[in-house]
Amino acid sequence: FCHQLDFSTSGALCVALSKEAAGRAYKCFKERTVRGSVTQSCMTITLAIGKNTQEGLTHMMCVEGTEGCENEKPCQTYLTVLQHGLYKGEPVTKVLLQPLTGRTHQLRVHCSALGYPIVGDFTYSFKKDTDPYRMMLHAYYLRIPTDHELIEVTAPDPFQPEMDPNWTPTETMTSLSEAMANLINKAFSMEGPEPEGKAEPLKTVEKKRETEEERAVCQQWLAEWPGE
Repeated sequence: FCHQLDFSTSGALCVALSKEAAGRAYKCFKERTVRGSVTQSCMTITLAIGKNTQEGLTHMMCVEGTEGCENEKPCQTYLTVLQHGLYKGEPVTKVLLQPLTGRTHQLRVHCSALGYPIVGDFTYSFKKDTDPYRMMLHAYYLRIPTDHELIEVTAPDPFQPEMDPNWTPTETMTSLSEAMANLINKAFSMEGPEPEGKAEPLKTVEKKRETEEERAVCQQWLAEWPGE
């Protein structure tokens, strides 16, 4: 597995079938060129996330300013509101989340910090939300631009009334397809346009050298893959 999904999170997951493919995927995650989405109208959440050291909560992460929060690291999550509605009669909001960084439990922690934990998240609702049959977090879209090819995968949205009658939308702010199109167009604009005209030699761009620690982590990661 080239990355991880939180326990009880459904959706798209990248699995490399060779060490070569695993190496390409590792490079994309390391350079933060991977884009993913997990399903005010738009906002960027910038709360730093660290490890919770409070007794009984050491299995959790926390946002900066929380008592006992240590080793906080910068985090960014882009949030788009899709629909307002009811789940088993309780008001809820369906959102599209794009993690711009990759911290442990990032999406769950950011939503909880705003005062709106993900439906069914037993941990970050502090053991209060026990009724839903699962945590309502789904990896809808995954984009990995490796040097060899562009990988784009979607896993159909399971949070539909016909699939879960407990969910009743009452107001649509923007469609999932429209929100995804905006995110994808934004990703393309950040990468820049394709070169036009006659191909010319590319200028050499000096990149940050990989540290020995980073190289050791990569080698250990790749060593876990079985031989071809």
